[in-house]
Amino acid sequence: MELRLTPDEEARLAAIAAVVGSNPEQLIKDAAFSLLEEDNRFREAVRIGIAQADGGELMDEAAMDARVDRLFPS
Repeated sequence: MELRLTPDEEARLAAIAAVVGSNPEQLIKDAAFSLLEEDNRFREAVRIGIAQADGGELMDEAAMDARVDRLFPS
């Protein structure tokens, strides 16, 4: 795989890599692997949610509203 960056993007990436003590190539690899891992976690959570829904483990609207309010108080 080849990644093409503009000179400005390369400079910005090099600056970030210098701050975190890495090199640009490793920084990009780490970011890509992080994205892949997050995608796997998300897809697994969706599979679990679908299986719970298929099994009838659903939350009614009032319970969901209360949960959202607890997680994200205003």
